Amino acid sequence: MNLFQTPFFLPWLYPQLVWRMPAIEKKVYLTFDDGPVPGPTEFVLETLEQYNAIATFFCIGANVQKHPEVFAKILTAGHAIANHTFNHLKGWSTSLTAYLDNVQQCEEVLNRRIQLPADDQLPLTPNNQQPATSSHLFRPPYGRITRSQINALKEKYKIIMWDVLTQDYRQIMTPDKCIRGTIQATRAGSVVVFHDSYKAERNLMFALPRYLEYLTAEGYTFGKL
Repeated sequence: MNLFQTPFFLPWLYPQLVWRMPAIEKKVYLTFDDGPVPGPTEFVLETLEQYNAIATFFCIGANVQKHPEVFAKILTAGHAIANHTFNHLKGWSTSLTAYLDNVQQCEEVLNRRIQLPADDQLPLTPNNQQPATSSHLFRPPYGRITRSQINALKEKYKIIMWDVLTQDYRQIMTPDKCIRGTIQATRAGSVVVFHDSYKAERNLMFALPRYLEYLTAEGYTFGKL
């Protein structure tokens, strides 16, 4: 089993979550978690531009609030943005109400930054899945989310997981192993997770341009979710 690819049984256990896109053509879906932050996010944007690649950024609300100028660069480049909670919460150890409040807090920050009207939208509560939203895409940090959290979010959001996890954030992961494992796990329709974070910066800066170069040469294109 390829450790970079999602185990086959998880999509079977959680079919209501998005793990991979239809493999109709040679297209992959790049996603970046945990930004925006100065440095790594800007490196990602510059690298994507070099290869004419589009992506989806799952943003932490607190980072959007701290670095609005970097977030603006994502929007200006035409990439998709999505919700990754305000504080990067681990769903398994967070109550339903606290989790939904944190998702809502992130959405409010995203809405303000992209200037979407939210006055007529309802707050997100366990009994009312109508958040003020800017993208309708959500990814649980660490991939850890409870069934009650899924049920509360799924009517409003597409909950996006992944087919390929680059493991770029692991300090014991060498850059060479990161790129080799990621390439081997990738297939048509793959949803691929990188991290535009300081923790992942070393592996990200090595792997991302090589990954894009390889896939482009193999005839892949890139889509946003």
